[in-house]
Amino acid sequence: MARRGKNYRNKTADIEAGTMFELEKGIDTALQCRYAKFDESMDIAIRLGVDPRHADQMVRNTIVLPHGIGKNVKVLVFAKGEKQKEALDAGADYAGADEYVDKIKEGWLEFDKTIATPDMMGTVGKIGRILGPRGMMPNAKVGTVTFDVARVVQEIKSGKVDFRVDKAGVVHAMVGKTSFGVSKLKDNILAFVDKIIQLKPSSAKGVYLKSVSLSTTMGPGIKVDPMELRTLVKQPDFYS
Repeated sequence: MARRGKNYRNKTADIEAGTMFELEKGIDTALQCRYAKFDESMDIAIRLGVDPRHADQMVRNTIVLPHGIGKNVKVLVFAKGEKQKEALDAGADYAGADEYVDKIKEGWLEFDKTIATPDMMGTVGKIGRILGPRGMMPNAKVGTVTFDVARVVQEIKSGKVDFRVDKAGVVHAMVGKTSFGVSKLKDNILAFVDKIIQLKPSSAKGVYLKSVSLSTTMGPGIKVDPMELRTLVKQPDFYS
């Protein structure tokens, strides 16, 4: 097992292995463990009681978090004519057609998310082997294949998060920056957990939220009590 660095060991020395925190204390503990000189991301990992090998237990969707994610996301839209102009007017960083397909084939990848109008998918398919493994391929299931490009560009720029359960039954997502502080991170986390609960497959049996962990980019995983989270999201005013 790789030896942890001195900063990591110093920050985690007082955390007892296996400790499970209530949400606010968990967030605060994760923040206290940060030591990087940059504004680290806050990430959440939720282990679900699902079997992703079955199509009816695949948990996948998107959410626009209450306070965004604090990241400037560069958006490329594959579109022509009026839809190209609409995308740029809405705030897309790049918009076009074949010229961007050619640039990507040559190795250009200076963007984070892609959107495509349905008529462009035949063209975009030519670079599917490049975009697909990087999670950048436009996908109708998460709303990034659409003629309503302006709305989707604005959602992504506002902090729209795509997520899907992995082969191990875990959903990973960024829920903000450490500079947000406890209150805003709590809002984002509860909104995300609420979305996950809404998506529970009817065929999933037993405990659904098995475990929840928070971590900053460089910090340790901090376990949060999933039972408390379920209680909090049932409250009508669980985030402000």
